Amino acid sequence: MKKPIPPLDLMWLIMETQASPTHVGALLLFEKPKNNPGVVRQIVEAARSHEPTPPFNYIPELGGTRLPHFREATSYDPAYHVQHIALPEGATYDDLLRLVADLHEPLLDRARPLFRNWLIDGVPGDRFALYTKVHHAIIDGVSGTKRLYASLSPSSRRSIPRPAFAAEVPVRKPRPPKALVDRLAELGLSATKQTLALRDVSVGALKKGLASLLGADPVGSAPFTAQRGPMNEPLQMARSIATLSLPLEEMHGVGRHFGATLNDLAATVVDEGVHRYLRQTGRAFPHRLVAFCPVSLRDEGDTAAGTKASAMFVHLGEHEATVVERIEQVVAALDAGKQELRSMSKDAAMVYAVALLGMAELTTATHVDRVTPPLANMVISNVPGGRERLYLNGASLVGTFPVSAIAMSVGLNVTLTSYHECMDFGFVGSGATMYDLPELARHVKDAYEELKAAASKRRPAAARTSRPRSAGAKARRVRR
Repeated sequence: MKKPIPPLDLMWLIMETQASPTHVGALLLFEKPKNNPGVVRQIVEAARSHEPTPPFNYIPELGGTRLPHFREATSYDPAYHVQHIALPEGATYDDLLRLVADLHEPLLDRARPLFRNWLIDGVPGDRFALYTKVHHAIIDGVSGTKRLYASLSPSSRRSIPRPAFAAEVPVRKPRPPKALVDRLAELGLSATKQTLALRDVSVGALKKGLASLLGADPVGSAPFTAQRGPMNEPLQMARSIATLSLPLEEMHGVGRHFGATLNDLAATVVDEGVHRYLRQTGRAFPHRLVAFCPVSLRDEGDTAAGTKASAMFVHLGEHEATVVERIEQVVAALDAGKQELRSMSKDAAMVYAVALLGMAELTTATHVDRVTPPLANMVISNVPGGRERLYLNGASLVGTFPVSAIAMSVGLNVTLTSYHECMDFGFVGSGATMYDLPELARHVKDAYEELKAAASKRRPAAARTSRPRSAGAKARRVRR
């Protein structure tokens, strides 16, 4: 079987280098059940008994005379793709984070299926962890999270569902072959859509470029307008990783006091935390940080392979703003970005993402990015999670922390996902410049506590009214 590689997925493969791998991952924490000392070994053996299903058995082929495509692997080594390791006695949680950072650094082997799993025993507090990484070319955060959840059980009984890489995906019934004239008509329609989409994106970019030259403040989605910060230094292999959990319902309540969504609140405390971290390390950043915010374009129930997303590039709060002033600035900035994205058709939104990533990769490959404004200062992404408590072989899942990619001289990624009663944050940074992310996570938590204290002294703001969406955006939900 040979399958063409869609443009956005191909971009993740083309832009990948030793210093900036484009795989994404997750760190899942479990509490061991009582009276089952072999719980981890049982999970490992069960996972190794399954073979990967599409797209987890895909191998990319980019060279030769054929167009880039995926082919199905002809061999599979379960002991390589599912490994069982353990922390030494007396290890700390920070030791786990350092281990995961080491595992996250290397490229995935493109001669094998593009995923690996590690079951990690000996985590403090009578816990164990599952760290998994998958190439972004075959999965995105939304579909990957759905597959991870499907590999767990809502029951605390000893049950081990099929692992995420071996999920049984419904097979579509083959359609009857179309007449040549119909196929040509469809090809023409697709080309027309892409041309119109490219025109819409180009006109919008031209307007913003002219406004920027005239000195106007960037409004809406504004890529390549960030000031260079410590996180924009050329990437190296080293990675730093941190995690943070905040109470989900409490966050909703705090946000309501400021007329803010959960995403607005999360972006605010990350923005404030990064400024505090940079000041503490003697590298104060006297500008607004620009966040690259991926936005899922998947319809409900879509778990197909590949990436279906666009992006916003949002100027966050002023560097000297208080945390209360900051949330008001962030709400306004994200609202403008969302409105702009909703005005695009789905085709235009996809073309927008591919074009920007392509430009960013070109500037990185030619080192032009060292003298031009970076694409953004950091990535802030929210991957939808779930509220139901889940288990694996009777072990309770207590944390789901995204471990994402950094690339294109954007050396800080903060991805969050909700699980049960918490919002779980995963921080990934360039180990050369953002070298102490656990300290950054503490600053983010402190910023949240200050915002919570401020919220307790004011009445909830009036709920924001929803704005009408364009006809092209009705078929999707913008997740930010």
